Amino acid sequence: MRYINELRDGENISYIYLCKKKQVLKSKAGKTYYSLILQDKTGTVDAKIWELSSAIEHFEELDYIQIDAQITTFNNALQVNIRRARVAREGEYDVTDYMPVTKKNVDEMYKRLLELIDGVADSHLNALLKSFFVEDKEIAEEFKKHSAAKAIHHAFVGGLLEHSLSVAELCEFIAGRYPLINHDLLVTAALLHDIGKLREISAFPENDYTDEGQLLGHIVVGAMMISERIDKIEGFPKKLADELKHCILAHHGELTYGSPKKPALIEALALSFADNLDAKLESFTETIDNKNEQRGWLGFNKMFDSNIRATGE
Repeated sequence: MRYINELRDGENISYIYLCKKKQVLKSKAGKTYYSLILQDKTGTVDAKIWELSSAIEHFEELDYIQIDAQITTFNNALQVNIRRARVAREGEYDVTDYMPVTKKNVDEMYKRLLELIDGVADSHLNALLKSFFVEDKEIAEEFKKHSAAKAIHHAFVGGLLEHSLSVAELCEFIAGRYPLINHDLLVTAALLHDIGKLREISAFPENDYTDEGQLLGHIVVGAMMISERIDKIEGFPKKLADELKHCILAHHGELTYGSPKKPALIEALALSFADNLDAKLESFTETIDNKNEQRGWLGFNKMFDSNIRATGE
């Protein structure tokens, strides 16, 4: 197996990759060709099949395909020009080579998540959290495997758990620092702030926006999911329910960032900062980790509005 982040201009390869996207297009001369996105656990790469001959067997999106190809550079990015392709046979590949996966131990992270739930003393909020993460085995398993994004940050198996736990731990620290903050409300909101991504983004290997995600987005979907659970918990205070849902609806901090509401509670403000902090630091980390052999300054990064590099380079 030669991973995508190891590919170099000019080399010839014969390996198996996941066909993440497949488009049938026509050139300006009217000739049909395929435009593909290939994926493995290290990332994606653009690929083209210019000659649709008998050497190109039928395959579809999300098939694992064995290819013979040459690596070239186009517009300063690698491109895979495929000469031969077929659907890979069962036993020829290991799916774990094709899915980006958290570097952390999922079981240990989930154990820590359960510890945070045990630390929520409010009986109604505790019951709400347990309804998602303890009693609903299907949600629990899905939450462990889901990504936190299609791209940008934590876009890997286990990413949703890793991000949610990190945000909750940041909020736990913040709550201990500022006595005005309702610890139980903030930690509950942190653990649930991205629960809507279970329905906004499809599972791997697709990891793409669903119709519900495109139409509503994870913030609204998450508030709806929480509201549905709250309705099943006897005696859940309406004021507390509204405050929790406000934290979810405001957790992106700004209307321009997709929040239906701006933070009006100190807990909502704290959550928005913790969420943004973890997302930005993870994105910076992933950018540095994915630089391959490049050292020093990495060029202008749109997210950070700055030229960036790792410390000490």
